[in-house]
Amino acid sequence: MDYAAAEKIITDAIRPRSQPIGARFLKKGEPFPEKTKRPTALFKKRITICQGITLARTYGWGIGLAKEDLICVPGIVAWGMSGAENPTDELAGLFEAVEFAKDETVAKSHAQSLLCPAPGEVGGILLAPLSKVDQTPDTIVIYCNPAQVMRLIQGISYTRPGEVGGSFGGKVECIDLLYSSYKAGEPRVAIPGLGDRIFSMTQDDELALTLPGELLPDLLEGLSKAAKKIGGQYPVTFYQNFEPRFPPAHRELGEKLKLFS
Repeated sequence: MDYAAAEKIITDAIRPRSQPIGARFLKKGEPFPEKTKRPTALFKKRITICQGITLARTYGWGIGLAKEDLICVPGIVAWGMSGAENPTDELAGLFEAVEFAKDETVAKSHAQSLLCPAPGEVGGILLAPLSKVDQTPDTIVIYCNPAQVMRLIQGISYTRPGEVGGSFGGKVECIDLLYSSYKAGEPRVAIPGLGDRIFSMTQDDELALTLPGELLPDLLEGLSKAAKKIGGQYPVTFYQNFEPRFPPAHRELGEKLKLFS
């Protein structure tokens, strides 16, 4: 796969504000590629996973995130990097404590709904613009506006039966943005959460389509063919085959001047 060419097809088709990114999930102890930028080395600071996504999609950097690079407690727990024996219970307790949930039962249901890696499964997260990846990403993430996501959904649905789904909890959304589609083996829509908007400057009109890297050929084929017979494209073209009507004063002046006779 020529990933630089693939990125150009996507960007030409939907004109996203930032670059599509590819994510790979490294095993514990697996090294990052040589030129990967690590926040602790680059900034001498820990950051959030959503900040790493922003650095990759807007700066165009290859970013490596391991436990020592991260400051977001729910993110570390959800990604199975905390050492907690039962990450789901820890997340549920946090959700209740910060009033994301009314009570323990609701909090547990929220935590259990997340498609998280098993503890220790992921040792590092590698993020890079799609054009710079050198092997099939585990997940591809494309941030864009709702109309652009509509077009991406039309594209990925062109060769695949069924609808595109998602899971919307409004918290720890780095899981839905990066991991859930990989775990489920299906494309998904994800809505960035509070962390994205507070720390990584994600804008109010942005959401994302995520898909397993192996489905990229399906997306590219669909973007080139889906709905072309009815003008499917982005930006969506406005219908212009109509005659506008104006207020009475405009019509009266037009009649007086015999403009439409």
